[in-house]
Amino acid sequence: MKFIDETSLYLESGRGGPGCVSFHREKYLPRGGPDGGDGGRGGHVIFRVNPRLNSLIDLYSRRKMIAQNGRPGNSKNMTGADGDDLVIDVPPGTIVRDEETVYADLSEGDWTFLKGGRGGKGNTFYKTSINQAPNRAQPGEEGEGREVTLELKLIADIGLVGFPNAGKSTFISRVSAAKPKIADYPFTTLTPNLGVVSVGEGDSFVVADIPGLIPDAHQGVGLGSQFLRHIERTKAFVHVIDASGMTGRDPWEDYEQINHELKMHNEELMQRKQIVVLNKTDVLSQEQKEDVYLKFFKNDVEALMISAVTGDGMNKVIEKMSVEALKMGEPNV
Repeated sequence: MKFIDETSLYLESGRGGPGCVSFHREKYLPRGGPDGGDGGRGGHVIFRVNPRLNSLIDLYSRRKMIAQNGRPGNSKNMTGADGDDLVIDVPPGTIVRDEETVYADLSEGDWTFLKGGRGGKGNTFYKTSINQAPNRAQPGEEGEGREVTLELKLIADIGLVGFPNAGKSTFISRVSAAKPKIADYPFTTLTPNLGVVSVGEGDSFVVADIPGLIPDAHQGVGLGSQFLRHIERTKAFVHVIDASGMTGRDPWEDYEQINHELKMHNEELMQRKQIVVLNKTDVLSQEQKEDVYLKFFKNDVEALMISAVTGDGMNKVIEKMSVEALKMGEPNV
């Protein structure tokens, strides 16, 4: 399924139904009086968070959505039916905004965004002691209309960051039941993947595999800042670095470049806990492992040596991830 994390559309609540002008007519009751009922309320526009969704693709092709109008009032003081509410299912982490205002950041439950117009009063409402036969009723109140942008920021406890082909997809497939696409070429992951990691006694946490970053990603280069937004809510990062040397890049330079992209996107991200893992160590000799480890050690960076393919060193990483993920408090917003 195609991943869509931003879309714009026009939303409008329903108009209230008009009130009714009617007079009671019955044999032997020539002056039965007014009996016009009120119009029904227009439908509301309601956002409903659906935890089974992880994309806005169902709304991507929609440009205009309008709730149902309320029905007119009827004789015999019958109130018109309310218009059906327009209920829009969105994934957790959806932000509703326009160019100036953030209206909501939705994580669970229902939220009424636009209220339907009130139904108009029927002529019964206007009956007084000096006006026994009012001949007027109210029109229904107009609904509200608004152009909005829906933006999805995935809600996860831990975010995986790193260069393309660093082994993040293999990592998430090793620690969770996620089944990402894995191949030996850059940009295998084109959409964020979510995986749930179980750590015993009913505890679990969510890991997000963010598509690989490259220099100037914060300016939109490569997959760009489109995906950087998805790490903003995470409590901590696992920084996956290819230590094999097979790419021709230096692991320490990769580490610095990715951190530069995080800082340029949002400097606050540098305050988050970062678990640094040197991946693909199964292809290194013992001497090579020591050389790459010492480079990080000398720069006061604790790095864990792992192989996501073989599983070597993964238990230690999962332990550190669970400590950060299961700390008290909600994910960052």
